[in-house]
Amino acid sequence: MTSIDKEASAPNGLADLFFTFTWLALRGFGGVLPVAQAALVEEKKWLSLAQFRELLSFGQVLPGPNVCNLALMIGDRFFGLRGALVALAGMLAVPAVVVMSLALIYAQLNTIPMARDAMDGMAAVAAGLMVGTAIKLSRGIHWGWMVGAALAFIAVAGLRIHLGWVLLVMLPVLIGLAWRQKA
Repeated sequence: MTSIDKEASAPNGLADLFFTFTWLALRGFGGVLPVAQAALVEEKKWLSLAQFRELLSFGQVLPGPNVCNLALMIGDRFFGLRGALVALAGMLAVPAVVVMSLALIYAQLNTIPMARDAMDGMAAVAAGLMVGTAIKLSRGIHWGWMVGAALAFIAVAGLRIHLGWVLLVMLPVLIGLAWRQKA
């Protein structure tokens, strides 16, 4: 794991950590990852882009939601176990209350066509945010990885090939590309 940059700042305390992750979760409701990079790297400057990518990559391997894993690792990085728990609480507490409230409201409104249309619109926005994040995070990545990702996307989304088969073919190719690139 990379060390904390000398130029990077740090949270002012556990409250700053909690409220940052609460605000992050509320800003990215339905998809926190698109705003996480902007908030943690560009706004707060708690991590460099390389550190963010590294932590996110590790968080994707661990069980559980990627952004919750990211919150745990960032909290731990600055404040140890207390920080990890505070960052996770910030990520989950207020959004859980909001989701439960929205679920109760939606149960009452799901028969109204306009409410269903609004949900469809929100899904489209969330998909656009994810594509934007993927493009932003792809800066500095070797072109071969981008081609591999594009081919995997086309295979799964366009050709409707099962993800397991795509991974079975693509992983050895991409691992070979990485090995060749390192050599």
